Amino acid sequence: MSRVAVIGGGISGLAAAHRLTELDSPFDIVVLESGDRPGGVLATESVDGFHIESGPDSMLSQLPWGIDLCRRIGFTDRLVGTSDQHRHTWIVHSGRLLALPDGLAIMAPSRIWPTVRSPILSVLGKLRLACEPFVSRRSAATDESLADFACRRVGREAFERLVQPLVSGIYMADPQQLSIQAALPRFVEMESKHGSLIRAARRAAKSKKATPTGDSSSPLPTSMFVAPRDGMGSFVSALTERLPSGSIRLRTTVKHLSRQSDGGWRLSGDCDSNGFDESFDAVIVATPSDCAARLVRQTDASLTDQLSHLEQSGCIVVTLAFARKDVAHPLNGYGFVVPQVEQRDIIACTFSSVKYENRAPEGQVLLRVFLGGATRPELMELDDDAVLNTVLRELDDLLGIQGRPSLTRIARWPNVMPQYHVGHMDRIERIEAAVATIPHLELAGNSYRGVGIPHCIRSGEQAAERIQQTVGAV
Repeated sequence: MSRVAVIGGGISGLAAAHRLTELDSPFDIVVLESGDRPGGVLATESVDGFHIESGPDSMLSQLPWGIDLCRRIGFTDRLVGTSDQHRHTWIVHSGRLLALPDGLAIMAPSRIWPTVRSPILSVLGKLRLACEPFVSRRSAATDESLADFACRRVGREAFERLVQPLVSGIYMADPQQLSIQAALPRFVEMESKHGSLIRAARRAAKSKKATPTGDSSSPLPTSMFVAPRDGMGSFVSALTERLPSGSIRLRTTVKHLSRQSDGGWRLSGDCDSNGFDESFDAVIVATPSDCAARLVRQTDASLTDQLSHLEQSGCIVVTLAFARKDVAHPLNGYGFVVPQVEQRDIIACTFSSVKYENRAPEGQVLLRVFLGGATRPELMELDDDAVLNTVLRELDDLLGIQGRPSLTRIARWPNVMPQYHVGHMDRIERIEAAVATIPHLELAGNSYRGVGIPHCIRSGEQAAERIQQTVGAV
């Protein structure tokens, strides 16, 4: 039986390990996780009727890989969709919250009238956006930044007031450096195929309206985002329970990875303050790219160099609970995002107890606030008291909150958000080409081809399938 080491017990590594158990070839799987629990940034604390997420709280249902894994592990009946009651997102404009226009998909409105009526854009900004169908499509195939793409298509005001805040809430990125091809390839395709984002969005809306919605008896939620009823931690637990007993080793840090003369791999490091040194037939490195770069240094210096050029940013997630009567805002939406031009200290806020059921007890509200990112890295250096005071000041100003929170949690995530800079996809192709020349080694994770949970699952599963095709075939 071939031994496979999965370095990293986040969702990518767990998905890789689980996929290995599903494949025909038998594997002895060992997941090596440096932390004291599996799941990485996916963690849920349940206390006093609250379900508190320290990392991502949901996954995109339109990408199939997350839902498909849930189906295979019998987890779909524990998924819930977003609330039907308040399908709105707010955006900060001149210090107050305004509703995002209906039908706007980041920078492609499928309905023009809601955007025309919205006070978010000035008259000139609306006219420039309305001219988008007449902007010539770009002929060059080279990559460009989100800022350059959006300003070229919809104008600077629409970029600053609509596009940038919506995208920053996903990537925590600098829009002047974020690659449009890597982060939002759908919009590049829309321009290429239809010559206009607005034209493409309207055609897609008409096509969707004309297409039957499918089986209404399906138990799966139909909303764009879905989440486990009891939080993302329950998804991690369900996945780990499907792995062989004892296959996950916690508090285990891999420090050295080297090739052996027989084609296998030698791993060494620390495990619960003790050293370990073991041989494996194959290795899946499911860590952030900077950690992967250190591990492959002895194997391929050029691969290490390519991995080292992939940058990450961090963020702080602050969760607070308030009595509903102490919040003046009606909270009739999923949350709000903050444009950089507003010069505020927070990026976004999710109304967790509005967005999903079962997140807070009756009479309480649960809010999640995000700070940091690539454009405000200095905020990561604030101590907890300063972070909390900053968040309370912002929420009081924007939501009209009185009194102190009944619960607070501060989660710090340094260097967990990969920054897909312009030229990212070319670099990933070079990385993948280099890895393909190294037998029985694979990389997985959000550093490469997508940052969301479904992308991470797909990355891990594809790495497992490639291992099966090589090691399992021997």
